[in-house]
Amino acid sequence: MMLREVAEGVRVHESECIQSNAVIVDGDAGVLLIDPGITREEMASIAADLRELGTAVAAGFATHPDWDHVLWHPSLGDAPRYGTALCAASIRDVLARPDWKEQVAEGLPPEVADDVPMELFGLISGLPAGASQVPWDGPRARVIEHRAHAQGHAALLVEDRRVLVAGDMLSDVLVPMLDLQAADPIEDYLAALELLEAVAHDVDVVIPGHGSAGDAAQLRARIEQDRAYVRGLRSGRMIEDPRIGSSAKPGWEWVSDVHEWQVERLTGGGGTET
Repeated sequence: MMLREVAEGVRVHESECIQSNAVIVDGDAGVLLIDPGITREEMASIAADLRELGTAVAAGFATHPDWDHVLWHPSLGDAPRYGTALCAASIRDVLARPDWKEQVAEGLPPEVADDVPMELFGLISGLPAGASQVPWDGPRARVIEHRAHAQGHAALLVEDRRVLVAGDMLSDVLVPMLDLQAADPIEDYLAALELLEAVAHDVDVVIPGHGSAGDAAQLRARIEQDRAYVRGLRSGRMIEDPRIGSSAKPGWEWVSDVHEWQVERLTGGGGTET
């Protein structure tokens, strides 16, 4: 079994590709499956593990409309798949383009490009605007919507499990990746961190979209680390961050390229790591 329990009734499947985390929350009549991925084999493995546990998917949720968070596989069944209204609208816009498969394929890591299922890609139902929770028969999963990283992004707080599913934030291997198409990506990100900080006292486990799950102390440390990084981008000063440069985790050296690209887009140069 490839599922690892990180809290009571909450399991994680970690993909070999960019350490992506699919999150499974036990409910009364099945599970809530958040951000499943990435390859056909991995998603089929999740389905097989659920069958071994005597359960199945009751509902899905996409934290945001990036390609690696709106995947699905036939073996997971046909449960409703939710996202915020903006998330659903954003991915509908992608699917409306006649060449959407080619456009998505351009952004896939080459090592998995031929093994990412597209048959059920992006079939997300938008929750009503301002919805406070995922509609499913299980622990209350509070929707914390914000505009950091991507349009329609949301974290989920599984309240009675004290678990925060953060989407593409609060990673130990990725620096904050801003939505550089937004009108004010830096303030959007800082505002999102404030929202997550406001619920930190209710959290024992944080699960990022990519990277390692952390405890309550690591959650607070990651919030501060990400805030310092984003403020550094805003000021244009030198940024010291263990996720970039010579201290980056082996295999994640490319994050420094992401950092340099963001610096260039936001400041026109300078502000590099040390």
